[in-house]
Formats: sequence, structure tokens, C-alpha cells
Amino acid sequence: MILRNITSIIILVGICASSIFAGSLTGRVNFKGKAPKKKTLKMDADPICGSSHKEAPYRQSFIMNEEGYLKNVMVYLKDIKYVGEIPATQVVLDQTGCMYSPHVQGMMAGQELLIKNSDATLHNIHGLPTINSEFNFAMPKVVKEKIIKINKSEHAIYIKCDVHPWMKSYVSVFDHPYFAVTDDTGHYKINNIPSGTYEVIAWQEKFKDKKTKEWKTLNASVTIGDEDINQNFTFIKEAKKK
Repeated sequence: MILRNITSIIILVGICASSIFAGSLTGRVNFKGKAPKKKTLKMDADPICGSSHKEAPYRQSFIMNEEGYLKNVMVYLKDIKYVGEIPATQVVLDQTGCMYSPHVQGMMAGQELLIKNSDATLHNIHGLPTINSEFNFAMPKVVKEKIIKINKSEHAIYIKCDVHPWMKSYVSVFDHPYFAVTDDTGHYKINNIPSGTYEVIAWQEKFKDKKTKEWKTLNASVTIGDEDINQNFTFIKEAKKK
């Protein structure tokens, strides 16, 4: 009887250990095709904005390095269950040089979003979600911080400034912490993923279906185990039909 109980405990411990084992997913995202031309931002309408930059600022919607790797690609796991806590740390969206920083980022539903105004000018933060409630408020130069919460998961929420129309940003809200944004070299890494097989998705704001206007994402299936898994993605610009 005692031996049977010990055996049961060992089996139970083994099951629990395998279900909570955490691995990592890493990779890079590149682009093939003719890249869109870099376009400078015209900030002449507000002298504060223009004087904030020593060099001409460029649009942030498509950033590719010399090797062809993309920055600001959101990579995330789809339909993964998470029973942990919402992070107590704040996610920060700054307005600096009349541009949003970062341009793309992720957060968890219910987590605090700290919106900062580091500029000596008026901004207006206008979020246009489709699931959550729309938000729209001014931040004069004397108002430096405002905290909001987005309570439902939604990918991706478009945020703009009604005062400076070139200011654009995307915030994706998830019900889990398994997401990452590619850096200047196109790398991403998602840590502490429970063992299992998942669908992983890569999203870049410029890739939309011309007819439906819906985003065209890249998908892959990954199995997380006791070693780091590598999954790369390649966005391809379709050739124009003759």
C-alpha cells in the first residue's frame, strides 16, 4: 500500500513537472522584395517638433536594416492558456520629438499603460480599438503623465495624435505574456513558455490585404521542450501582376 502511494506521488510529480516546464522561442524576421522608400516626416507645422531632431526623422511603419531584417514586428503565441498574474510593472508609451516611442509594443490586459509627454508642446492621444473602449484625451505640455488600463485582449490597437497626424503607434494587448517585438537586428525572444505545441504568429503593420484591408500575418507551428526553439519568418512583397 505504501509502495503504491509512493509510486502515485512520483507519477503525479512527473506530470506536474512536465506541464510547467518552460522553454524559449527565438528567431529573426526578414524581408524579401523591393522595400518601400524611406520617407521623411514633415514637422514644419509645429516648430517644437522640428527643432527636436538634429537629423530628418523617418516614418516608423517599415524599418529594415542593411541585412534585410525588420524592426517592430510583433511575434506572439496564439490561444495559449495563462493562469499567472498580471505584471505590476507599467508599460510606457512616450511622446518624444513628436513621435511615439516605442512604435510597436505589447502588454497584458489589465496592465497599466503609462503615457508620457516628454515634449514641450500639446499632444492628443487618440486610441482606436475595435474591442475595447475608444480613448481620446489631450496632454498639454504641462501634463507629463497619464495612466490608463486596457481591460480586454486586442491585437493591434492603433494610436494616433490628432494634433500631429504623422504620430502613429500600435499597442497589442494579450491575455498572456508570450509575445515579443523584433529589435534593430530583427531578433526576438519569448521566454518561459510552458512545454507544448503552439501556433506562433508574426505581424507587421504594412502587410495588409488590398481588398479586405485585413492584416496578412505569418504563421508557424512550434513545439516547446527542454531546449530553445528557433523559428524565423520572412515577409515577402508580392510582385505586381502584369
